[in-house]
This record gives sequence, C-alpha cells and structure tokens, in this order.
Amino acid sequence: MQDRSTTLFARACAVIPGGVNSPVRAFGAVGGIPRFIEKAQGAYMFDVEGRRLIDCVGSWGPAILGHAVPEVLEAVASELDKGLSFGAPCEREIEMPELLTTMIPWLAQVRMVNSGTEATMSAIRLARGATGRNKVVKFAGCYHGHADCLLVNAGSGALTFGNPSSAGVTRGGVADTLVLAYNDSEALATVFTAEDDIAAVIVEPVAGNMNLVPGRAEWLREMRDLCNRHGAVLIFDEVMSGFRVALGGGAELYGITPDLVCYGKVIGGGMPVGAFGGREELMRELAPSGPVYQAGTLSGNPITMTCGIATLGLLKARPDLFIDLETRLRGLLQAWQRSAAEVGIAFSWRACGGMFGFYFADRPPMNLEQVKACDAGRFRRFFHAMLDAGVYLAPSPFEAGFISAAHDRAVVDAMIATADKVFLEQMR
Repeated sequence: MQDRSTTLFARACAVIPGGVNSPVRAFGAVGGIPRFIEKAQGAYMFDVEGRRLIDCVGSWGPAILGHAVPEVLEAVASELDKGLSFGAPCEREIEMPELLTTMIPWLAQVRMVNSGTEATMSAIRLARGATGRNKVVKFAGCYHGHADCLLVNAGSGALTFGNPSSAGVTRGGVADTLVLAYNDSEALATVFTAEDDIAAVIVEPVAGNMNLVPGRAEWLREMRDLCNRHGAVLIFDEVMSGFRVALGGGAELYGITPDLVCYGKVIGGGMPVGAFGGREELMRELAPSGPVYQAGTLSGNPITMTCGIATLGLLKARPDLFIDLETRLRGLLQAWQRSAAEVGIAFSWRACGGMFGFYFADRPPMNLEQVKACDAGRFRRFFHAMLDAGVYLAPSPFEAGFISAAHDRAVVDAMIATADKVFLEQMR
C-alpha cells in the first residue's frame, strides 16, 4: 500500500509542474518522494502519516522561535477579524519599518515587498537608477531570487560575463551581470579595474544557498572599500541570514554597513514577505518620491506585518538567543564529526547563529567549486537514513540547515544519538 505522501505527490504532479511549488521540495538532489507535512509545533513537523520529524529546515529560516509560537499565533488571530488586505495604507505597515529601523541603527528607510526575489530585484533597480550605471556584480553560489538578471552561472576565469542558468532567460537579460568567485579578493579587485559602469555589488555576506559558506571578513571589507572608491552601491542580501545569524545579520557579525540591505523570511514570521532598505538618500529615489518605480498590491499586508512584528518583538527580547543557538549547533556538529571519524568518513561543518552547514569533505568549503567537490552521494545516504530515523534535514547538499529556540537539549541529544547510529550502521 502506498503511503499518503506518495499518493499526494502523484496528485500534485498532475496539476503542479514537478509536483511542487518550489524546486528544492521535490527531493531532486536526494531522490525519493518528498514528505508532505500536516502540521508543525515547536522543533517538530508531523507528516501526513503522523510521523514526528525533528525539523532542521524551519521553513528555510523563518521558524527561528520554533513552529506555532503561541504569542505569534495570538497576535495574528487578533487581527484576522479586521480584514485580510485593504489596498490602502494601514498602521501595521508603518510599525514594521519603525521596528526594523530601531533594531538596525544604520537602516534609515525601508520598503516592504512580498518576497526575497522582489527585494533583491528592486534593490538592484534602485542602485542602477541612483547611479545611472548598468552593470551588477554577483558571486557564484549566491542565490538572490529568480529575477532574470540574477539567474547566472559563473564561467571560466576570474571575470566572466554571465550566461543564463535557466531556460527563458535571454543573454540580453544577463548581459550586464558579472559573476565572480565567492571569497576571491583578486577577482574583486580586477573587476573594478576593468569596468567603469558598475552600479552595484550584491552578495550574501553569509551564503546559505551553496550550503553554509560565510564570506571572509577581509574580502567583505575590501568589497566595502572598493564600492566606496568607485561609487558603486553595496547590497547585502540578508533574506536568509538577516535575524538568523545575529539580530543585525551578517552586517552586525562583520561590522560592515552596506548601502542597501534585503530581508525576508524571519521578518515575516513564516508568512510571505520581503523588504529592502538603507541610506535615506538612496531610498528617496524610489517612486513616488523619486524616479525609480517599484510597486506591489499586497506589500505591507496587515496580517503579514502583524506576524513579523510579533516574531521580531520576541527576538528583540532575547538578545542572547543567537549565541545560544550557535553553542547548541557546535555541540551537535562536533558530535556528528566524531561519529563520522569513528567509521573513517571525512566530515566537516560550520555553525553561524542559528544556521549550520555540514559537508562530506575534509574541510569546510570556501566557494561553490569546493562545495561541488564534496561527496554528494554520501550526503544522499545520510539524508535518507536520518529522515527514516525522524530527522528532517535540508534535502540538498547545497542548502544550509536551521535550528530554532525550540531545539532544546533533549532535541539536540536525540539528533546526536540518531546520527551516531546512522554513521555506525548505515554509512560505513
């Protein structure tokens, strides 16, 4: 007899391309049928068969406090009878930027949008409009959403004009996108020497879409200096790392102030959201106060704003949470590394606030090419063995993992014991 996830996936494939509404959910990198989730609570998800899974994805970041947090649910419930959307200004859409600019002192103004993709594409348009320049520098392995100009793979060499990495994206759509290797200072210096039409550099200061790969502090400081000297706009894409690796994201960790920053995920508390903001003189270039057009019918949705405000308020009251999360992760991943070593398997890891990465390689990678060199076959075996044992990891060796405030000592100990058994019995 088929289980319900298999039945539901067959139904989904009939009416949804690939059976999923976001490709990584399809288990394409690991094989097999994705688990369909019925509900989530705290550190756990429950699939449609009723199996309890320790969740190490956290809706790809937003569930930093755990799932179904009572205070957040109560805040959302209190707003529902007022209506879901107005298409007109409401007080909640002021309160969210007010909270963000209070929590991030260098953030002067914020524009709310509905997704991380909207945030990054709008920030790039703003940078181009404000500078009057065309070219954008990005880095291989950094995912900034699915806007045409950002769906680009790196070519050979340090400085490469982008080639589209998706069907439907024209060469013209990426003609002004330059792709460099992540963490490569020489390539960064070269591009500014070779080009005088750079409007912006966009980067994940803590990359989470080629597994977890943090930027080198020296490289990011050089990036800031080069943008200053050449009049380019530095954009930090903190859709994933914002309010996840520290309260102020990667900008706080590294002590570097970008010109523009993009947020998402955590600031919506689990509801669809995005935001971009930065220096006032840049933000005032946006319509209706300036010539750079950007709009969104549901931007600043009152229910989403309420959910995000409640989440951020709880985070603000727990300034030590990020240190606590990283401490838990270090203990967890050190234990996994010991278990791997006992059976002769190369294993390395990183932890950054509530984000983590692990790699079947001798040392943690520093760029996309090194991530690709990790043992993907061994990752697939580990993923499925852990899933069968009740631990839900990101279903791809190119995605970071997440834990939450609800991952207490008992949950971490269970993950340690599970991995120890998996390495001993199934990974030799």
